[in-house]
Amino acid sequence: MCIMFFSRKLLKIFWIFIYLSKKHLIFFSLSVFGSWAGQLGDGRAHLVGVYTNRRGERWELQLKGSGKTPYSRNGDGRAVLRSSVREFLCSEAMHYLGVPTSRAASLVVSDDDVWRDQFYDGNIKKERGAVVLRLAKSWFRIGSLEILAHSGELDLLRSLVLMQNKGPGQPDCGGSVSVSPLAAGQPSTLLKQSQLEESSVICSNSPIRRKLLDFIIQEHFPSVVPSYSDRYLDFFSTVVSETANLIALWMSVGFAHGVCNTDNFSLLSITIDYGPFGFMDSYDPNFVPNTSDDEGRYKIGNQANAGLFNLNKLLQALKPLLDPRQKQLASQILEEYGQTYYGRFTELFKRKLGLLGDSEDDNYLIAFLLKLMEDTKADFTMTFRQLSEITADQLKELHIPEEFWALQDLGRHGLFSEWVAMYLSRLDGIKGDSDIKRRRRMTTVNPRYVLRNWMAESAVQKANLNDFSEVQLLQQVLQRPFQRQQAAEKAGYAMRPPAWARGLKVSCSS
Repeated sequence: MCIMFFSRKLLKIFWIFIYLSKKHLIFFSLSVFGSWAGQLGDGRAHLVGVYTNRRGERWELQLKGSGKTPYSRNGDGRAVLRSSVREFLCSEAMHYLGVPTSRAASLVVSDDDVWRDQFYDGNIKKERGAVVLRLAKSWFRIGSLEILAHSGELDLLRSLVLMQNKGPGQPDCGGSVSVSPLAAGQPSTLLKQSQLEESSVICSNSPIRRKLLDFIIQEHFPSVVPSYSDRYLDFFSTVVSETANLIALWMSVGFAHGVCNTDNFSLLSITIDYGPFGFMDSYDPNFVPNTSDDEGRYKIGNQANAGLFNLNKLLQALKPLLDPRQKQLASQILEEYGQTYYGRFTELFKRKLGLLGDSEDDNYLIAFLLKLMEDTKADFTMTFRQLSEITADQLKELHIPEEFWALQDLGRHGLFSEWVAMYLSRLDGIKGDSDIKRRRRMTTVNPRYVLRNWMAESAVQKANLNDFSEVQLLQQVLQRPFQRQQAAEKAGYAMRPPAWARGLKVSCSS
């Protein structure tokens, strides 16, 4: 039995398969939860070709869950239905939210048995298999360069897939990188300074790394001049800036990736590898969607810090290609990451509040609101959406209609009226503005629907019973997240999450 779903605009890409015969793999390594994990690679993903669309954009096509690869180790190379449905829906949802992301062209479901220990508790169960056709302009990750730094590039000229890691005894250059304080969505505390280890192998001759970087720059970084002597600096600066932008965008929609390892961070700064992700329901800077993350290393409020850690790993991989002057400049670029992130974070949340122009109190206004939301456990998505829909007069009178349930939760805080007064005063200071204009621009940036875990779980449970109606409904709804939709309202997608949603768990098992 085979059931197929397609993203409408990407439909024709699926048929490219009949012309493809040779499969390619990508190898990489990573720092997983902060520790070096050695060489890994695509354990169940095959790169099957490149598609060029009418705009001349090149997209790399990859099958996930398509069987064993040389990097499967003890795995079966398969993917289960639940994780495949989540990736298929979320990658498209993020695209329509305006967040850079890989795309999903198709989801193919079968009745083949796949055995998984979902929560790593010894309870192995039979699940249905599935394959996702996913696309990205490149699947290169920070880990793709990190492995070259650790391996010393031995024998890579003869074979890019048979590489020996140096293992124990690698030189340690020591040192640390400190950053300016930056906000990661938690208003009460600033992100702690990170002391990051530098453990790359510094090789005087790095031919493969240089060739790989030159290829990546030529193919994917048009703003960087390939022949420019400082091209690696420009490349690094772009990745730092765009990574800060990506994580700020995640924060603006309440998205927690769940596994921010170096192999899950794209060099093109797009969202990839949708696993134990989650969109926040109640606002909580300590929100951890991944049950495997016991220490909360990748909690939503620490994603910016995780990005800094990964960028430092990228810098260590680049250092053998830089002269002393360039190394110093690269370190300065990394030190500016915090300021870049915080600036973008502030800009996005000002847009969410409909603020135009600049005021010295804007940062405080944002932080004040987030603290109220944290204290009252107000819903993240619907608080901002309902602020987009309520009138200024209703806010001024503190008259919150019943339909604005998230604002009612927020209104129970003793300082809510103080925040409202500050907010309305700030809005009144915008020349030539009106309440209608304010609400119109806010509804274009504050979604009414995101792929909450309970929505995905409901769709998965039905799909396991051969009912794919909710998968199809979510696929349609999430293409227009900023528009009120009758079918979505009927399904309760803008209502308070059901009580059973609080007990949902998501793991790395897929």
